[in-house]
Amino acid sequence: MRHLDIAVIGGGLLGSAFAYGLSVDGGCVGLIDEGDHAIRTARGNFGLVWVQGKGLSMPDYARWSLRSAYAWTPFSEQLHAQTGISVEYHRPGGFYVSLDEQEFADNLALLKQLRNEAGEDGYDYEIVERSALREQLPEIGPAVPGATYCPHDGHANPLKLLRALQEGFQLNGGVYTPRAKVTRIAPVTTGGFEIHCDGGHRFGCDKLVIAAGHGSVELGHHLGMEIPIFPVQGQVVVTERAQMTMAYPTNYVRQTDDGNYLLGPSARDVGFNDETETTTLRDITRRCTTAFPHLKHLRVQRTWAALRIMTPDGFPVYLQSEAYPEAFSFSCHSGVTLAAVHATDVSRWVLDGQIPSRYRCFHPERFNVPA
Repeated sequence: MRHLDIAVIGGGLLGSAFAYGLSVDGGCVGLIDEGDHAIRTARGNFGLVWVQGKGLSMPDYARWSLRSAYAWTPFSEQLHAQTGISVEYHRPGGFYVSLDEQEFADNLALLKQLRNEAGEDGYDYEIVERSALREQLPEIGPAVPGATYCPHDGHANPLKLLRALQEGFQLNGGVYTPRAKVTRIAPVTTGGFEIHCDGGHRFGCDKLVIAAGHGSVELGHHLGMEIPIFPVQGQVVVTERAQMTMAYPTNYVRQTDDGNYLLGPSARDVGFNDETETTTLRDITRRCTTAFPHLKHLRVQRTWAALRIMTPDGFPVYLQSEAYPEAFSFSCHSGVTLAAVHATDVSRWVLDGQIPSRYRCFHPERFNVPA
């Protein structure tokens, strides 16, 4: 049995961000990854590093997203310098495009409420009417009444981010164990934990981080932690490569560094079904070609579906075990946006042995309020 100072269970974007951040500060850190047959949320991530519109009724989450957006530039530069992998991060700001007047009015009302809730800590945004919008997004469709622009928004390549995090982790001396599905976590009476995996892998560790996506629910039960998450299916449409014309990411469409357009988003409550569905793909393309009609002339290269993490209110769940305080669990929907703070701030919490009280708002106790 190999002993680790800290074991991170889950090799997706969350687990890899934590493992990378923890490995920067030394010690023997292990990343235990079920493998590519696991439910990889990163596969279905649209790649937005997005602040705009986040945090309604929870201004702390708006501030948390903004903090990560500010940290993303040095974070991505550090990864590139260390691994040679560009995660294709750009921060030109982002546009939330509305397809009709009602959607435009609803979005403005939401942002106004967010501003009122957050006060001086609220993030900046601008209202862009159609005439001005065409200057920034020349391909915008005639039915679009306007958009809102947030200077803090950007986008990155989720798969290259995942690769860079795992390579950086190993360059820092981290121990990566793939194809190891955790079957049992057992607290040790003298402190720490034993981790049993199929295939015969066994680990001992002093600290434990559960970041296994949908697998976190069952793993949390081993330590008496209730982790309230469930799957929401998202589908993505990818076009053939085209001339680079879109300088800004939007809520419906973004263009990658390779010239492909990514079209989305969608959300379906279908349990653990990860198969694409024609009606949803049709709705995605209808919305996106309404926003940007020139996309009608491009061929669809591929489509896919993935099961994203969702909590009852859409905000992160950060949990420290009461019975075993050296065990933590982290789950969230915004694995790309929050990657920078997960690799820095949250990793420091684990090393310090405590989630700061100011982030108690992300504890699942918030769901235990009497009706």
